[in-house]
Amino acid sequence: MRVAMIGSGYVGLVSGACFADFGHIVTCVDKDAGKIKALQNGKIPIFEPGLEALVAQNMAEDRLCFTTDTQVAVSGADAVFIAVGTPSRRGDGHADLSYVYAAAEEIAALIEGYTVIVTKSTVPVGTGDEIEKIIKKFRPDAEFSVVSNPEFLREGAAINDFKRPDRVVVGLEGEPDTCARAIDVMRQLYRPLYLNETPMLFTNRRTSELIKYAANAFLATKITFINEMADLCEKVGANVQHVSRGIGLDGRIGPKFLNAGPGYGGSCFPKDTLAIVKTAQDYGAPVTIIEAVEAANKKRKQSMAQKIVAACAGDVEGKIIAILGLAFKPNTDDMRDAPSLEIIPRLQFLGAKIRAYDPEAMDEAAEIFTNVDFCANVYDGLEGVDAVVIVTEWDQFRALDLDRVKRLMRTPTLIDLRNIYRAEEMAARGFSYVSIGRPDPGSGK
Repeated sequence: MRVAMIGSGYVGLVSGACFADFGHIVTCVDKDAGKIKALQNGKIPIFEPGLEALVAQNMAEDRLCFTTDTQVAVSGADAVFIAVGTPSRRGDGHADLSYVYAAAEEIAALIEGYTVIVTKSTVPVGTGDEIEKIIKKFRPDAEFSVVSNPEFLREGAAINDFKRPDRVVVGLEGEPDTCARAIDVMRQLYRPLYLNETPMLFTNRRTSELIKYAANAFLATKITFINEMADLCEKVGANVQHVSRGIGLDGRIGPKFLNAGPGYGGSCFPKDTLAIVKTAQDYGAPVTIIEAVEAANKKRKQSMAQKIVAACAGDVEGKIIAILGLAFKPNTDDMRDAPSLEIIPRLQFLGAKIRAYDPEAMDEAAEIFTNVDFCANVYDGLEGVDAVVIVTEWDQFRALDLDRVKRLMRTPTLIDLRNIYRAEEMAARGFSYVSIGRPDPGSGK
């Protein structure tokens, strides 16, 4: 099938490359001429494991190409995906749909014959209805269906998530014959998954749109819940990792997203929880649990700086602190709503000098932070520091040469916001060690 992907950002690029790998002919479009030129030259603007090789292979086999010309992509396409950004709107927190609606107007003028227009962007309930109205307004003669097909991609594992998903959700409306045509197109697009018996859930558009927000809000709730349990564990002398395992072994709860840490970030959870809160308020059905989750997560990230200060004897004035990990999670260079964005400025305000290292996010971080000494590698940043803080759990931070770390530091204080080391081992090696939701090995609790 011929596929047009409007938007070559994270979702559009990963989805386009994976559809091409399924055997479809995919053209990805973006208004950013610099990005498109880089992609045509094989340069990937984001870090995602395996993506560069996947793009290169499918370009070489003429199944994937990139252009700034929407007409080239849309003309003759069986399916046109809208995969543009929907950031939080300044001032009120609603999802900004201006890019989505602009794409719909542009698509309307270009579609030929029956076309399935698929919303891949994360959009509030009712957006598909508006897209349909826009296309009918500009092309009342057009034969088309507007379908909701939300993405469930985790940064750092996006290719596997696309090719081996838990489910594919498709929302659609219309007369039975039209729906049948749209369903057939969607089944053909996802045929490799369908043959492998990946569940495909067909529902109405508004339900599909809400599924995406509900899923992210629920996962954000699990993260926030275990973080609050970690705070309680610290007060009562319990171990949050054991609590997490104890409740996660319950099949009704499950173990995923129950790792305590400095709070969630990234491109999805912060904006999607805010968007669903705003939508619920607009419809007079407040989602108070999600409102509490959003507030608690903000407070969580802010409190991490104070945890670091407390580990440094209550004062960081003039001290040098090394931050390991800047991206919101490992295996990505995404800095959006990362805990480091709250932690570093607060420590600087309190007088600390910051050194930082991240395997992939250094360039992006350099455009955000000021007065931060970015280091070439982990050990380069540890000479003479007063404390080391693990903010992101990159694999290379999990097996540090602790003897070397201790020799380099002025004061062997390590604050582990991801619980990747054992407290007993760190104490035995002579570190002053602070983690999340676990008792001090010397406390007797």
